Amino acid sequence: MNIEMIRAARDRLDGHVRRTPLLNSPFLDEIAGRRVWVKPECLQHTGSFKFRGGWSAVSAPSPEDRARGVIAFSSGNHGQGVAFAAARHGVPAVIVMPSDAPKMKIDNTGALGAEVVLYDRATENRDEITARLAAEHGLTLIKPFDEPLVIAGQGTCGLEIAEQAAEQGIAKADVLVCCGGGGLASGIALALEADAPGLRVRPAEPEGFDDMARSLRSGTIERNARLSGSICDAILTPQPGELTFPILRRLAGPGIVVTEDEAQHAMALAFSRLKIVAEPGGAVALAAALFHGGEIEGEDVIVTVSGGNVDAEVFRLALERFTG
Repeated sequence: MNIEMIRAARDRLDGHVRRTPLLNSPFLDEIAGRRVWVKPECLQHTGSFKFRGGWSAVSAPSPEDRARGVIAFSSGNHGQGVAFAAARHGVPAVIVMPSDAPKMKIDNTGALGAEVVLYDRATENRDEITARLAAEHGLTLIKPFDEPLVIAGQGTCGLEIAEQAAEQGIAKADVLVCCGGGGLASGIALALEADAPGLRVRPAEPEGFDDMARSLRSGTIERNARLSGSICDAILTPQPGELTFPILRRLAGPGIVVTEDEAQHAMALAFSRLKIVAEPGGAVALAAALFHGGEIEGEDVIVTVSGGNVDAEVFRLALERFTG
């Protein structure tokens, strides 16, 4: 992985990706005790940053290779990004999803034209199902984070952050990134290393699924004890990626771990103060900025809101609990 791959992905995404803004609210600044700058990738196509990696991976192969179709496994956001990119390129897509994924994500993936194959997390093996379908139908597997073309696509978010931080006169800051397997965090870290070396990535994760934070502390890849059981479904992975972890070990600062209550509170504040909709997993970086200020240095902090694909009932409960 290198910056040239990210710049090439930016060229392929040009004219297709949304350049999401950098938002600020004095109300959030007051809570955090510093200026908080929010990169709302929940406004991206398909409602999350995953569109970037999906388009990067689908658009890179030759038309002949692409025509055979693609397959991905996903709890929802990666699947939607791949499905959308595949539909725009006119190629078939199969998305393998857990049956307990949010209904909105399952429905949206199918509506984007993909064939959705559901499996039971507790009794079935996602990797085996995906490998069998790929072999039977000659499909190209697009992994959700441990894939260079996907990391390169996510890195285009980092190129935008570098440009937008410079526009605001921010030369030094932590960049808090919602983290599952580390595709977004590692892509952003590589982009910032090249274009904004004063900005440092900090992975943010939900309590109980903090494999990246623990791995960065120990220096070796650590696994989560559980694979499910959090409302932050979008960023639950067994362990950091084999490609992403070395990048973050070299470039990232310590991880920050937030509670589910803090994630829900951040969802409510994002809606009331910025008028954006965040899903629980997409709000953990904002929660880290607002409620873990003692772990952050400097006058500015930049955060990603990585996704907004939340079921209405989950969103309603967050607003009900944390808005007056």
